[in-house]
Amino acid sequence: MKQAIIDIGSNSMRLTVYETDGKAFRPLFREKVMAGLAGYVEKGALSPEGLERAVAGLREFKSTAETLGINNMAVFATASLRNISNTKEALAAIKEATGYAVDLISGREEALYGYAGAMVELGLSQGAFVDIGGASTEIASFSPGEPVSGLSFGIGSLSLYRDCVKKILPGHDALKKLRRVIETEIDSQSLFEFLPRTPLACVGGTSRAVLKLAGKLYSLPPECRRVTAEQLSGLCALLCKGDRAALDLILKLEPDRIHTIVPGILILQHICGLFGAKEIVVSKYGVREGYLCAKVLGNNMPTPKTES
Repeated sequence: MKQAIIDIGSNSMRLTVYETDGKAFRPLFREKVMAGLAGYVEKGALSPEGLERAVAGLREFKSTAETLGINNMAVFATASLRNISNTKEALAAIKEATGYAVDLISGREEALYGYAGAMVELGLSQGAFVDIGGASTEIASFSPGEPVSGLSFGIGSLSLYRDCVKKILPGHDALKKLRRVIETEIDSQSLFEFLPRTPLACVGGTSRAVLKLAGKLYSLPPECRRVTAEQLSGLCALLCKGDRAALDLILKLEPDRIHTIVPGILILQHICGLFGAKEIVVSKYGVREGYLCAKVLGNNMPTPKTES
């Protein structure tokens, strides 16, 4: 059976089509729209233009699914529609315009789905997990092979860019502000214990972009999914210079993230440091695969031993 999943994120909207057989799945097709919905939040509400962007992306995905003859479709949203004041109105407008009833998942669910999706591929027994989105960041720690705690933070690569950066790449003052906001938001969450854990399992567009950029900078083999803490630090230092070398690297490999990659990698580096992780490992799977397993295929989801 073919099953389509649409993820309405704060930076990108993604359609993934899977071949499913019982509890197993295999990705067949992916499509992405860089809607940048977090950039259309005005006074806490998603603007009419932002809503139009969301609807346009969903209509594009719907057309693709119809062309492929796919009838099984599940649509969910994360912080893109969760962290706005007009959530109810936006969901109703989307359903009226597209026919899709959007499943709005909580920050805790997003962290668990992301973790579960990553573990389908990685199967790590211990470490920590991070998913850096456009408007939120989810973190979980796990040992032995089960999530111990998880939390969602209200900062992401696109929301940070909008709040802290005036130019395409941040200058000296913007970098100071970015680091200050990241530390304030994450370090102030006393309910979450950042115990030493490695590796740091990563999902999401920011992490995949970091892997691609590090691969080019350090000549890593194409099949490599790991970046050491030292390599991450070196890449971050290069990107924060904002010079021609940094611009060329981003524009050649991740032009869609020219404005969000620096805020995103600063979040990633900070979290890596808090856990004392020696390396990051980037999964091809994430929240969509976790959602597919839990909500569509009915696989058992891991339950945290403690909640935060």
